[in-house]
Amino acid sequence: MRDIELKQNVHKLFDEYNGIYGSPKIHQLLKQQGTITGKNRIARLMQECNLKARCACIYNNHTAHDRFYASIGNKIHKIEATGPNQIWVGDVTYLRANKEWRYLAVIMDKFSRKIVGWSLSVKRNVDLSLTAFKRAASKRLVQSGLYFHSDRGSEYVAYKYRDWLKKQGVIQSLNRKGIMNDNAEMESFFHQFKAERVHKNEYTTEGELRAVIIEYVRFYNSKRIHSSLDYLTPNDYEVIMG
Repeated sequence: MRDIELKQNVHKLFDEYNGIYGSPKIHQLLKQQGTITGKNRIARLMQECNLKARCACIYNNHTAHDRFYASIGNKIHKIEATGPNQIWVGDVTYLRANKEWRYLAVIMDKFSRKIVGWSLSVKRNVDLSLTAFKRAASKRLVQSGLYFHSDRGSEYVAYKYRDWLKKQGVIQSLNRKGIMNDNAEMESFFHQFKAERVHKNEYTTEGELRAVIIEYVRFYNSKRIHSSLDYLTPNDYEVIMG
């Protein structure tokens, strides 16, 4: 039970600092909050949750990695979507079922804020994120020139992911270095989902968690109005404005 509580706090801090802190700094933050535990324990828990600081891999070769991310860049920064299937965005968050962590990858159409694909797994890796995109592609019109934007997570810059996007004619875009709100639409969705369905609720099986995700995505797309969409739902916005 103590490990479960610590994992929750570790996940919260890891996400709060955008995945840039490894176990030593997470341990120090917990200590500052009054949580006394061993460094090795935090390292073990982070390893079990597949939480690895992004900075460790990004900055080992600072110049080379900067060139790599610059070669992709944020291509949607100054582009406004004027219709569906022009710009998609994606991200990954964590959830808990039966006292174990699950990872949820989601694809959103930036024009309408409609959720067009998602995937749930026990592992946060390229297969999780790629499955979400493939499910979206199976239901939507994917034309050459579609932009896909995400953060700088390793699952999105893996060759397997990049090569698949390239074969579909999809133009990849990544958050700019040090800019925390480049993927604000996805962050907003995860915040709303957790506030409205996850917090204060416990799911004893993965099946229950999947059912909640299915229900919420339907609700979000067809019933939840958005001030940014002139108080329309994503589905209605696509019909009226698309």
